[in-house]
Amino acid sequence: MPPAKKRTRSYDPARTRAAVLAQFENVRAAVRTLTPEQLALPTRLGDWTVRDLVAHLALTVGSVGRALERDEPAKPDLTLLDHPAATAAHAGAVAEGARDLAGATPDLDALLTRTAENLARHLAAAPHTRVLATGAGAMTLTDHLVTRAVELVVHTDDLNAAVPGLDVPYDRQALAACTRLLADTLAAKAPGGSTEVRIPPYAVVQCVQGPRHTRGTPPNVVETDPLTWLRLATGRTTWQDAVAGGTVGASGGRADLGPYLPLMT
Repeated sequence: MPPAKKRTRSYDPARTRAAVLAQFENVRAAVRTLTPEQLALPTRLGDWTVRDLVAHLALTVGSVGRALERDEPAKPDLTLLDHPAATAAHAGAVAEGARDLAGATPDLDALLTRTAENLARHLAAAPHTRVLATGAGAMTLTDHLVTRAVELVVHTDDLNAAVPGLDVPYDRQALAACTRLLADTLAAKAPGGSTEVRIPPYAVVQCVQGPRHTRGTPPNVVETDPLTWLRLATGRTTWQDAVAGGTVGASGGRADLGPYLPLMT
């Protein structure tokens, strides 16, 4: 008998909207404290500076309003689980847009304030079932907001890594959405039931082909924390370094996730 098909995870529209707004506000409050010297610091994203990264976040969040102002597609053609892999094709244009906006915008706080106000205004008027034409494909508004939560959480971690002592907080719901989407993406990329991946307190998924675990202690277990997981899933750290550093626990012959990572770049 073939294994039962897994249900696609759903995300609460109201909580997802609130998470994106809250995490963007966390970023905005932190950016307001940065000095010109801190904005000029390098990041772990190639040749991007902190200023470039902040501009990218404004574009990322602003994409919601821009998409809502376009004509509505007939139906979605991009699923949430397809989105992480679809981002690589647009990386060059995204980087160019961020650098251009950063260079043309001396007042980043004003930019982020306008972006937050526009986002709140657009979301107040849009139904969660609205279909958006995004750069990667047509998605529902709620699904697109989940991807914005992922971008905000991942790049909040990049900001914290770039600026010593910055410590931008993570909205709990935004971090949960990021963790769950990337965990589900792994399960789709490496389908199976031989390995249990635990990312407490937000996600547990089964993946990797092999003997299916049904009861008792799983023979193959991977466990890590949400921030380590997003760094693995986006290539910020390698599987080997995370295991060696003790931020990932892996037991069993099928617990090596290295061949399946990263999931998103």
